[in-house]
Amino acid sequence: MNLKYIDFVKIYSSLEKTTSKLEKASIISKFLEKIQDDEELKICTSLIEGRVFPKYKQIELGVATQLMIKAISKSTGFSTKEIEDLFRELGDLGSVAEHCIKNMKQKVFIKKSLSVKEVYYTMQKIGLSSGEGSQEKKLLSISYLLNNSQPEEAKYIVRTILEELRVGVAEGILIDAISEAFLKSREERNVVEFAWNILTDFSEVVVIAKNEGKNGLLNVKPVLGRPIQVMLGLAAESIEDVVNEYPNIICEFKYDGFRAQIHKDFDKIWIFSRRQEDVTNQFPDIVECCKKNIKANQCIVEGEIWAIDEDNKPLPFQKLSQRIHRKYEIEKMIKEIPVQLNLFDIVFVDGKTLFNLPLKERRNILFEIVREEERKIKIAESIIPKTIDEIKNFYKKAKELKQEGIMIKNLDAPYIFGRHVGGWYKIKETMESLDLVIIGATWGEGARARWLTSYLLACRDENTGKLLSCGMMSTGLTEEEYQMLTDILSKDIIKQSGRDVIVKPRIVIEVGYQEIQKSPNYESGYALRFPRFIRIRDDKSIEECDTLSRVDALFKSQGRKG
Repeated sequence: MNLKYIDFVKIYSSLEKTTSKLEKASIISKFLEKIQDDEELKICTSLIEGRVFPKYKQIELGVATQLMIKAISKSTGFSTKEIEDLFRELGDLGSVAEHCIKNMKQKVFIKKSLSVKEVYYTMQKIGLSSGEGSQEKKLLSISYLLNNSQPEEAKYIVRTILEELRVGVAEGILIDAISEAFLKSREERNVVEFAWNILTDFSEVVVIAKNEGKNGLLNVKPVLGRPIQVMLGLAAESIEDVVNEYPNIICEFKYDGFRAQIHKDFDKIWIFSRRQEDVTNQFPDIVECCKKNIKANQCIVEGEIWAIDEDNKPLPFQKLSQRIHRKYEIEKMIKEIPVQLNLFDIVFVDGKTLFNLPLKERRNILFEIVREEERKIKIAESIIPKTIDEIKNFYKKAKELKQEGIMIKNLDAPYIFGRHVGGWYKIKETMESLDLVIIGATWGEGARARWLTSYLLACRDENTGKLLSCGMMSTGLTEEEYQMLTDILSKDIIKQSGRDVIVKPRIVIEVGYQEIQKSPNYESGYALRFPRFIRIRDDKSIEECDTLSRVDALFKSQGRKG
């Protein structure tokens, strides 16, 4: 079978027409179950998700807005000025490409019919193109696809390459679709979800579901060097609530660092952030420490990496961020910003998966395989409390040592991938902060004209996946932080009007505020009063930002009425 791309894009059109998650899952399910060829099944699943490479490979296509405008111009005869004007009007380069192909000023006499495979592998070629002359190669590849595309094909080719598909397919919808297509019931979604949490690649999961069914999915194992979805904690309403729910608990320090997932395969070590970014090269000191002090041949362990001063107290998170982002002068950074690894869990050891074991047993295994070394590697500081006062004193100790707070965990709980579930609870400061996405910004004036100095923030509607604005923030940043955010955001500008810009959602930041107010001026219906910058959340993806329901709950907890 050689599926034509023009036939494939009909599914995009159908998905765009509905906001119902159930309908989207049903549309995808009916489409996938008809595909016999495994290669096409993998490709179509990836493209429906809007991906050309699996997330864990961390390969971006590297096509900026201006390069795409140039490609559309090259293929259609429209001037870049005309395309930019259309972009301002339509707000979507995919729709611009569709318009321009419909109304081409230069005719292509013979158009080749594009197959799904050809489109996919050409897009992979774009992503793998690097070095001198790579932009021209990308331009030629995009132009080839556009030259041979029909208007509707052009729309989705451009959107996919820019990684802005806009058809509203989140991970949960694909899980439902695969379970319905190949396990014949959405009731089996937990089986598909289990496999995806381990493999983190729907294109692999779907083929296993098709060929091996439920048993194949339940028997997947972690692949060393490929990050799994981690278990997530909930913010506790109070210490008392957690103690009342779970009789068998442990309290651990919540360190002021970044969560690290560490894979060991004999002498090979990988370090992944919570966002599944490979940061191994930035932490050669942690790599050597793990080789020396983790006695298992193969394992996946989790912990927190944090920057320490001479007194073993945490340096500001911004210092740690310098190490996370540094690509050069690594040895110098190791001396200037030393770090320590504090481990708290293990999910895989020497061929055995441990996630079904209770935390108590997983911790025992962790102690067996880790040799602690001062200022290098330790098991997270913990207590097994007998009273609430012990927990409060432990929290007080964590704060005195300048750590973020504590975690309270159920010792009887298994490891549950990728979800905020009961079992792990965060105890932090009473005043809640929010993790929000920057979706727009405004250039400064006067001495600050070189920086983007005000930032439009958004939370996520968990029902639609849409990002909804909830306020502007311009305080709490140093000049270095203004420069850092400007360097990042200026590369992601997709639309500009005067001093205001719209940016591709990519950066999550932690924001403090005085209170939350009702407001018709923002899409969420809420506005933050006196929002202030706390830090960039390098460890969070935009899918992990705070939700509209959490903003609503925090608003109601203030005691206000609508």
